[in-house]
Amino acid sequence: MNGLLSLLILLPTAGALAILFLPREKTGPIKALATAVAGLTFFASLPLWFARGFRESAGFLFREDLSWIPSLGVRYSLGVDGIAALLILLTTLLSVISIYASYTAVKAREKEYYIFLLLLETGMIGVFCALDFFLFYVFWEVMLVPMYFLIGVWGGPRKLYAAIKFFLYTLFGSVIMLVGIIALYFFNTTGFLWWKGLGNAPTFDILHFHAIAPQIPPDLQLWLFWAFFLGFAIKVPMFPFHTWLPDAHVEAPTAGSVILAGVLLKMGTYGFLRFSLPIFPSAASTRWVQLTVVVLAIVGILYGSLVAMVQKDIKKLVAYSSVAHLGFVMLGFFALNNAGMQGGVLQSINHGLSTGGLFLLVGIIYERRHTRQIADFGGLSQVMPIYATLFMIIALASLGLPLLNGFVGEFTILVGAFLADWKWALFAGVGVILGAAYLLWLYQRVFFGELKHEENKGLQDVNLREVLTLAPLIVCCVWIGVYPKPFFAMTAPASAKIVAALDAAKGAPPALAAALSAAPAAPVPSATAVLPAGAALPEAAPRGN
Repeated sequence: MNGLLSLLILLPTAGALAILFLPREKTGPIKALATAVAGLTFFASLPLWFARGFRESAGFLFREDLSWIPSLGVRYSLGVDGIAALLILLTTLLSVISIYASYTAVKAREKEYYIFLLLLETGMIGVFCALDFFLFYVFWEVMLVPMYFLIGVWGGPRKLYAAIKFFLYTLFGSVIMLVGIIALYFFNTTGFLWWKGLGNAPTFDILHFHAIAPQIPPDLQLWLFWAFFLGFAIKVPMFPFHTWLPDAHVEAPTAGSVILAGVLLKMGTYGFLRFSLPIFPSAASTRWVQLTVVVLAIVGILYGSLVAMVQKDIKKLVAYSSVAHLGFVMLGFFALNNAGMQGGVLQSINHGLSTGGLFLLVGIIYERRHTRQIADFGGLSQVMPIYATLFMIIALASLGLPLLNGFVGEFTILVGAFLADWKWALFAGVGVILGAAYLLWLYQRVFFGELKHEENKGLQDVNLREVLTLAPLIVCCVWIGVYPKPFFAMTAPASAKIVAALDAAKGAPPALAAALSAAPAAPVPSATAVLPAGAALPEAAPRGN
């Protein structure tokens, strides 16, 4: 379907422009139009799920390619693989849910609020679709602006501090990444500093840089890897770059927190998959680099869990849980094997569903009580039994109970970590226990015990609109937990291709790399597990993107 990706990018923008011309006092039509546009964008994205090509090859589908700035080699180039397609589906789903959930939560400047939400959706989809570095960076920066205003205008008491901190942290990482992009651009053409250029035509084509990755000198790869790492690690955020996240989450409106946790953080993990690992495989597979990232990931898992355990604010607890969950994702990626890679991708989706659901639930109770302090609750299951049930399901999904989505993702990551080094899996396993501890303790304090506070006795249970915002997330959590095969099948070829590039950088024969690229959903053994010592493989024809 030619033009599908452009349609997904432009639909929210068109909706934002349409709302711009509506009278400010017409809040009903504004909400209806925003919801309709977001819903239409979601339904327009569904062909991505049904495209068989993602399950059969690692190539990019739904390609669009037009010249944009010929003198610089910049093109309007779009395309998605199975990983990007899942993230776009997550984006469109959470966008429509966030808008629908905001009907009663936002009462000031509603027109501007929904415009910014739709513009944010445009930027997020663009990031996952872009196959040109210049275009990618434009979308990457554009989506910062709506989120800045969502936090700074509709946030809590410390909203300006949180918004500025979020913007400066992310912008700093982005500028360092931009330096890396420019360095890569010049190396491809004329050369960069003392690294001789390849003499290619000027281009920002991401797939071209995937192809020339073996020609990038290892020492240059190392410098560029860390430049990109800083940009993406801040966005994830990894320990110790995480300090902006709790402030942003606590002060952001409910929809802002859902989008921030569900999608924006995934742009960091996506960056590692799309750029850092396939373009700099030699650097990423260097043992000390791998160990550095893994140690930071494990520290993030343990630190995020321990800090979450002592929080008094429910929203801040959930925010620190994100640091732990995304530590798992990074551990999976840098296990550098197929099991870890696929587990990390699936856990990115899982985190968006379960943590997005938790923020929605926190928003529901905040609308009723205007407090998020754990001490202000207790015994809520007596007056809000449906709410308590929904909270329990989402919390169990987040902590990784079997038959729910979190278990599948974490288990697969731990398998990948164990295959790389059993000690990594051991330390990460402690994080699983801590995750169960802080979430179950939270649930006990909020929903069980005596109903002490008079303000809580008259609370109304969730209404139909609130149930409808949570229902799709719960369905997805159960679906992935019970039958994850379609999700693994969708990401398997793309994940295997990344692993193949890493194995090739570590010295795996080209024929084996080609075999890995075409691998099915099952975890792919490493070269040493397949080949006897000294075995030779025939030369393979080069694979295109």
